[in-house]
Amino acid sequence: MAEGLVRRRRVLALVAGGAALFAGGGVAASLYVKSPAQAVADTKAPEPDVLTAEVERRVLADTVVLRGTVRAGRTVTVTPSATASGESGSGGSVIASKLPYAAGDDVKAGKVVAEVSGRPVITLKGRVAAYRDLKPGSKGDDVTQLQRALADLGYGSGSDTTGSFGTGTQDAVERLYADLGYDPRPASTGGEEAAAQAVESAEDSVRNAERMLEDAEAVEKPDATQVKRAREDLADARQDLAAARLQAGAMLPAAEVVFLPSFPARLDAVGAAVGEPVSGTLLTLSSGDLVVQGGAAADEKTLLRKGQKAQILSELTGKEFAGKVSTVATTPTTSGGQGSGSGSGSGSGSSSGGSGTDTATYAVVVVPDTALPRSLTGQNVRITVTSAATGGKVLVVPVAAVTSGTDGRTTVTVLRGERRDRVEVRTGATGDGYVQVTPVSGAASGASAGATTSLAAGDSVVVGTSS
Repeated sequence: MAEGLVRRRRVLALVAGGAALFAGGGVAASLYVKSPAQAVADTKAPEPDVLTAEVERRVLADTVVLRGTVRAGRTVTVTPSATASGESGSGGSVIASKLPYAAGDDVKAGKVVAEVSGRPVITLKGRVAAYRDLKPGSKGDDVTQLQRALADLGYGSGSDTTGSFGTGTQDAVERLYADLGYDPRPASTGGEEAAAQAVESAEDSVRNAERMLEDAEAVEKPDATQVKRAREDLADARQDLAAARLQAGAMLPAAEVVFLPSFPARLDAVGAAVGEPVSGTLLTLSSGDLVVQGGAAADEKTLLRKGQKAQILSELTGKEFAGKVSTVATTPTTSGGQGSGSGSGSGSGSSSGGSGTDTATYAVVVVPDTALPRSLTGQNVRITVTSAATGGKVLVVPVAAVTSGTDGRTTVTVLRGERRDRVEVRTGATGDGYVQVTPVSGAASGASAGATTSLAAGDSVVVGTSS
């Protein structure tokens, strides 16, 4: 009887296992065997996803994005042709005999920034570049500038009239050169021999006039008229001698001075090595607060004007600085090849660059509200200029959210859960891909009843679909 019980249990286990096997097979078959209707449904395209954007309430601004380079307000170059007051080196070449500063160094006023063929190049404060040699008898605003620069360094011009190069100004120049370790009389200006001869001749005239006066006064009964005339001749001779000595004394050659508007200045580049001939630019100096110089294409230029707010972004450091547009050129400059190097344009992200053709660009200068770090000098930065802005915060949506119907109405579609409401709006200012919208009072049309004309910040509006 026990054997029969075991046999029955084995039969039941086999039946159960077979049932499980058939059940699993049915499930597997259901995954691969489909009805014609199910097969058609599975091959249909999926329902598209709705792309939405949030309605915002903010100030709407239109911007123009440019590229620019950080530079000092004034840049001055020193060239070999401007440093010819000293004696030339071998073969008539101009030699860089001393370069005490390296690129990136700060330079103070009254310092020798370079020595060329043994003669100094001195930095002085002034806004007008040296355009002539200043010497005794010179008069003008450039003499006034020199006198003020010397006075700032402690070298007063004595009793000289402002704007007139006299003995006091000459003495100040002599003391400056002496303190710097140089002879104030250039070695080869071409007029030394003639000046020396003029002094010698004037000295002879003084001696002769003195003797004539002595002779006129030595007679037993001096003739008053002859004595008077002898004294007048002596006074004239002495004046001529003073003038001759003045002309033979110190002067300031234009080649030996660099005027810069403010100090400390910065030595941006050195184009020569000590002991070698100089060709091209010897030094590049910059002075004044840093500004950003950029270029705008013709279509961008129409959106720019003086006083517009701007943001200066250093992409190397990640720092941003506020500023304003200072100047926008009215005359274009032309650059060949790849265009102006301007970045993306206003709103749409257009570029002002070209491809193999000349592109006219307009110079744009942006002045920062606070001084830029001098470490940014020469760096290429991004300029974002706010060309227009609404007076206050307004409702804005992406331009893609606004549609115009055949009935002439402009609407946006607001997604409220599973419901889509079309809300009629009036459009206003645009900028950077957004548009100002104002809901129009009245009935709204939607996919379901009860649609409203409300539109508020935080609502989701349909901007497109994605399959």
